[in-house]
Amino acid sequence: MKMMRVPLAGALALGRALALAPARSSSLRAPARAFASRMPEVEDAGLKWSTGTGAPLECRAAVAFGVDDLRTTDVVVAAPKAGEVRLRVVANALCHTDIYTLEGSDPEGLFPSILGHEAGAIVESVGEGVTSVKVGDKVIPCYTPQCREADCIFCASPKTNLCPKIRGTQGRGVMPDGTTRFKTADGAPVAHFMGCSTFAEYTVVSEISCAKIDDSADLAKVCMLGCGVATGWGAAWKTANMEADASVAVFGCGAVGLAVIQAAKIRGARRIFAVDTNPDKFDIATEFGATDCVNPLELDGPVAAHLVGLTQWGVDYTFDCTGNTEVMRAALECAHRGWGVSVVIGVAAAGHEIATRPFQLVTGRTWKGTAFGGFKSRDEVPELVDRVLAGDLPIDAYITHNFDGVDNTHAAIDALHGGDCLRAVVSY
Repeated sequence: MKMMRVPLAGALALGRALALAPARSSSLRAPARAFASRMPEVEDAGLKWSTGTGAPLECRAAVAFGVDDLRTTDVVVAAPKAGEVRLRVVANALCHTDIYTLEGSDPEGLFPSILGHEAGAIVESVGEGVTSVKVGDKVIPCYTPQCREADCIFCASPKTNLCPKIRGTQGRGVMPDGTTRFKTADGAPVAHFMGCSTFAEYTVVSEISCAKIDDSADLAKVCMLGCGVATGWGAAWKTANMEADASVAVFGCGAVGLAVIQAAKIRGARRIFAVDTNPDKFDIATEFGATDCVNPLELDGPVAAHLVGLTQWGVDYTFDCTGNTEVMRAALECAHRGWGVSVVIGVAAAGHEIATRPFQLVTGRTWKGTAFGGFKSRDEVPELVDRVLAGDLPIDAYITHNFDGVDNTHAAIDALHGGDCLRAVVSY
């Protein structure tokens, strides 16, 4: 079959501030799992390019070959199979989860793999049976799929967005048929990541992972709705379902934390605490809606006790956006006695567990977790995009750094490590 050559187009250290356990240690990193040694060769779908179903093509991608070993190279991207969509990635926003996996902290981390999961793309070709998107559509690939099948109790329930349809294969770095659509130029298979793999100029995803959005959307902006910003909004509006006039504490003022703050302000919260050890983040947190800024390093005692003291009985809704398990505990323990809700958003490193005294729960506090903010991806991401286009949800301020070309993925990662970066967007 003819091959086409396509033109080139962490957690915060609050634990120490709380006199608690240290941050992640390299000894707790998940062992790198070899992908190539146990995977079959990439298979082609045998479909014609002219029909919009594609042929294998070659493009540039940032491939994670091992822990902290990210290299930009040529990869071959197979045609989409039945129920699959091949996308031309237009813009990719870097998320700390990508870095977390690259650093070896993800228990499901596989190498080699193509990371990236927060992107805007255009449908390049579709596999057999795909009906919800067509060639040329703008989409946001979503790591939380939505199958919408009649027998899926998760899709049918308003209580969750955790459709398990492709969870088993997605966690193994392959497509639903058990194979990968990526290989290196010399033929070695490369794993998928979170069902997205957007650190590449082209990628293949399941149809049920594609949220079709308005054609007028700027993909370099709305790409952020594939993870971080949407996650923060949903954590406040759906998972916590906070009411107006509530008090809120947000631990960690990165992009996700700021999205929680923004959502709380929109919902009408009366008091919003921004908690971070980096005081340089407080100006932007205030712009997003924080009414009080707290630096645990400047306190004489634990931050939880400080917040309880400021509010008499605690904060109505608290959110951990750091991934530090001791911060998760502090967020719970400053929640309001009797009805306080604490939402875990940050992803902890492999081997870490959360703990608290049962008394904290017996006295009315609730500990909750959220993935993608509880949003049902294919139904609700398009609605979020519409609200952005209508001016109801400003997002421009999240983008602090812009880069061109997949070869600048390293530079974007370096920027993300800086304290002044919220979201770095790489346009392909």
